[in-house]
Amino acid sequence: MRERLSGIGACVFDAYGTLLDVRSATGRLAAELGGKAELVGGLWRTKQLEYTWLLSLMGHRRDFWQVTRDALDHAFGVAGLDDDALKEKLMRRYLSLDAYPDVAPVLAELRSRGLTTAILSNGTPDMLASGVESAGIAGYLDAVLSVEEVGVYKPHRSVYQLACDRFGLDRGQICFVSSNGWDVAGAASFGFQTVWLNRFDAERERLPGTPALVLGGLADLSGSIDRG
Repeated sequence: MRERLSGIGACVFDAYGTLLDVRSATGRLAAELGGKAELVGGLWRTKQLEYTWLLSLMGHRRDFWQVTRDALDHAFGVAGLDDDALKEKLMRRYLSLDAYPDVAPVLAELRSRGLTTAILSNGTPDMLASGVESAGIAGYLDAVLSVEEVGVYKPHRSVYQLACDRFGLDRGQICFVSSNGWDVAGAASFGFQTVWLNRFDAERERLPGTPALVLGGLADLSGSIDRG
């Protein structure tokens, strides 16, 4: 594992769980969930990701908004909750997730150094537009890229190719940052210089493609990158 990344032209970030706190949706409505916020939040996120992988493998198309709703339906079923109004509140809350406190300052610093910044996400364009605007980070991003352009979810290689095509950069010139170990593995296997943002001290994934850097927060990211 290296201490610095060199030759970087763009820093590309995953959105959900990396820049935007997916736990903030259930956290804001914890009282209405009657003590089941942690259970629902965990299941919701787990099934959301599982469904993207399975749909990709099965060759089925459902956008991330529908996948997110399906995963929430499953989580409510497991938790024994039957409240359509509360589900609608949670879905609306997913459009305005909180950004982690370190996000805006680091994006601003990267931009001040002349680095291109972008999001590359499973989210639909509408979800991402709402999320970055609500989080107050839209002005710090040069682009917001959605898997909807290729019709398959991460970690398919065509998703990561979107960033190369958009910015006219080789794979090795892109720093890709994600809090999801499986996403980092996919991006590293594709050829990006990857940073695993391990905010919660998670166990590493046993997959091909290892991160070049592991950080506990974004504060040290800019100082770990040398421009190309």
